[in-house]
Amino acid sequence: MQNYKNAPFKPTPESGLTTTAVTAQLTKFGKNELVAARPVPLWRKIWQHMSDVSSLVLLFAVGLATYLALAQNGGWTKTIVIGAILIINVCIGLYQEASAEKSLAALKSMSLPTANVRRDGKVQTIAAPEIVPGDLVLLKAGDQVPADAVVLEATNLAVDEAVLTGESEAVEKSIYQDTGELDDNCQVYAGTAVTAGTALIQVLTTGMATELGQIAGLLNKTKQRATPLQGRLNRLSSWLTTFAVLGGITIFALSVWVQNQGLADSLMIGVSLAVAAVPETLPIIVTISLSHGVRRMADRNAIMRRVSAVETIGSVDVIASDKTGTLTQNRMTITKYWTPTTGIMTTEQPLTSAGQELMRYLGLATNAEINRVDGEEQAVGDATELAVIRWLAQHDLDRSGLEEQAPRIAEDPFDSTKKMMTTVHELEDGQRLVIVKGAWDRLPLKPDQASLAAGQVAHDEFGKAALRVLAVGYRIIPEDVQTTDWDELTADLQLAGLIGLIDPPRPEVIPAIRAAKQAGIFPVMITGDHLVTAKAIAEEIGILTPELQAISGDDLRQLSDEELTARIDQIAVYARVSPSDKIRIVQAWQSLGKTVAMTGDGVNDAPALKAADVGIAMGITGTEVSKEAADMVLTDDNFATIMAAVKEGRTVYQNIIKAVEFLVGVNFAQIFLMVGAVLFGWGAPLLAEQLLIINVLADGIPGFFISQEPGEPQAMQQPPVANDESILARGLGQRLFIRAATFTVLTLGIYAFGRFGLTNGQAPVGMTMVFLVLALGSMIDIYAIKDRRPLSWSSMTRNPMLNRGLLLGILVVLAIAVIPPFRSFFSLVTLPALGWLTVLVATLIPTFVLELNKRWQARRQSRLVVNTAE
Repeated sequence: MQNYKNAPFKPTPESGLTTTAVTAQLTKFGKNELVAARPVPLWRKIWQHMSDVSSLVLLFAVGLATYLALAQNGGWTKTIVIGAILIINVCIGLYQEASAEKSLAALKSMSLPTANVRRDGKVQTIAAPEIVPGDLVLLKAGDQVPADAVVLEATNLAVDEAVLTGESEAVEKSIYQDTGELDDNCQVYAGTAVTAGTALIQVLTTGMATELGQIAGLLNKTKQRATPLQGRLNRLSSWLTTFAVLGGITIFALSVWVQNQGLADSLMIGVSLAVAAVPETLPIIVTISLSHGVRRMADRNAIMRRVSAVETIGSVDVIASDKTGTLTQNRMTITKYWTPTTGIMTTEQPLTSAGQELMRYLGLATNAEINRVDGEEQAVGDATELAVIRWLAQHDLDRSGLEEQAPRIAEDPFDSTKKMMTTVHELEDGQRLVIVKGAWDRLPLKPDQASLAAGQVAHDEFGKAALRVLAVGYRIIPEDVQTTDWDELTADLQLAGLIGLIDPPRPEVIPAIRAAKQAGIFPVMITGDHLVTAKAIAEEIGILTPELQAISGDDLRQLSDEELTARIDQIAVYARVSPSDKIRIVQAWQSLGKTVAMTGDGVNDAPALKAADVGIAMGITGTEVSKEAADMVLTDDNFATIMAAVKEGRTVYQNIIKAVEFLVGVNFAQIFLMVGAVLFGWGAPLLAEQLLIINVLADGIPGFFISQEPGEPQAMQQPPVANDESILARGLGQRLFIRAATFTVLTLGIYAFGRFGLTNGQAPVGMTMVFLVLALGSMIDIYAIKDRRPLSWSSMTRNPMLNRGLLLGILVVLAIAVIPPFRSFFSLVTLPALGWLTVLVATLIPTFVLELNKRWQARRQSRLVVNTAE
């Protein structure tokens, strides 16, 4: 696309572009919109869901079972069931990704920008995407700049460029001078907002050629890391695959050379072992757990764009948050004032008469407006003046009422040179009131040493508290004084007082920061504001403590990457930073193996949001570019919502780990059972169809509802799961070993008892008893797995969906073992009474063993805590 901005500047006629010129420009430059990244094709999404190791193993099993069905007439049961599991898993994953994207689309459709342009000599309102280079656009306070442009005419124009620069203060713009050169002072940029004044601008560039578009284009070059959960599950699948391959080779060799089985039968046993090794329902349970987390997070104002990020947010070590709007209310507020007669007062104290007079002067010298449309607040004007309007509203006053008492007859607007604004008002007695507000050191005050000295002390106190200070002076003049000489009008002012303003913290942020630290998370503030302001807010909310540091962007850029990495865990506040600084901060933490969440709302935040492990965009104030780059969008722009998402993410991860423990422990036992039985010369104790029923129905149905488990009470008092932490850490490996060993010994004993104790070598009886013990026992001991605390009636009844799923699974297993057609189809037989009694007792043994281990571990942990305390 040609960059119109680089061409020689040619002013558009005052009447604007003609329809013919617009059509030509639209054809040449395209629509004024950002080009989204090409959507991932459906086939690639499917492959992404199919390419994990466990799915590949199942694909191999499908292929082998299909070959046996065709070549050896081995039946299609295995092929159909395993293939169905793979298809269901892919469909669930695709559905959840589509649901997340629909949620985001709903957010994006909340605002469809328009612009007022002058074409063919007429002003018309058009959709922003229809703007072309050369268009003349009219701007007023509250408008969004639709494209990069040069300012041709302006009155007191101020633009908020925070989306590009991170700076919270509006930037004043000047009119283009016909020098042939364009600079930042006379240009406005797409996505920024007009906070004051009016302007006529001529569009230079649109769409992807704008500053906003160029940053959006950088996003495709930033790669996202795989989530920790994906890595852990892939490693687990690799371990299981290794066991399956080694076990398959072993059992194939034993079957062929020891038991003299045919190749077809030996391959069938190999397929059975592959089925036993891979927990077919684990990918589905993981997807359901993540999807459940997506729904719960959406209920808590956090929309997940990437399903896998649900687990990642629970593992974050660092949350790097923007200040404005996330940690603070994004609303300048007057918190203190000073008058010569009252001294420093807070706005929460009763308003004094001097305070009322100061408020009256401020209200008269203010141009901002706050209106309510359909119950929503619509504010127009400078943030400081909006704070004045809100202070008036606290005391049931409004600017229009003050104007009726003292109508404004003249105004000298604020500019950055004199840093003052002056208004003149007509009083009822015919005199005139001159009000001047501005910087303390610019007001021409009467040389009253006492009040000036006291005012200076108050000014310095406000500055130490990181308050923005605004001074107010006034004088009464006769009616016949000319209002054209502003220097004469504003001389010898009486000092009315000072006000101190700040963007206050959200009230819920302080406990949220405390909760983050208790959860082992390091909260960091990154802002475009001044260092003093950032430090004051950070200290108030608890991010910046005495042992931590705050640095500016200039100081940060003096550090090498190595120096930054060495100091990164001591720095809690970064002020006046650039987009590249944010990426450096993220990458420095990641180089230490930490999982990083980054919040942002501006275009300048987008590359860092994508580089972070979890990018979090603001749903209210965030730009579309930041939302597209993020993994999570906050619909309330609230830091406390992030902590709610962290808690939900940890619950999801815990439930996935419980699912791994529930499924994998029995799968290991099945491997050892199959290999052990062949080594003992008994042959395969279970058929592939029976293993599928156990893995898919008996284990799968209850396992589906483990995602409904509420979080553990201590989840937010534990440190985050480290990136390099094994999935078997935190006792999971020990619990898997005990469970696998219990089921291995139990099932081998049950098979031997059923085959040689109850009958004279009848394998089907032993096979039926092993099938029932594995199916029922592994289902029932889910109660011991789903809660780390000792088993109780409340823990057994708090998840009704799981109880219903468990009951359904038990009924299915019993139906297979009791109903003749099913029993015959799965090669089971009728058991004698002693066989049923043995099965009943044996199914409770795994739960008993797991509960004993749980209590032993709890006592061991208590002793460790006592010894550590001593």
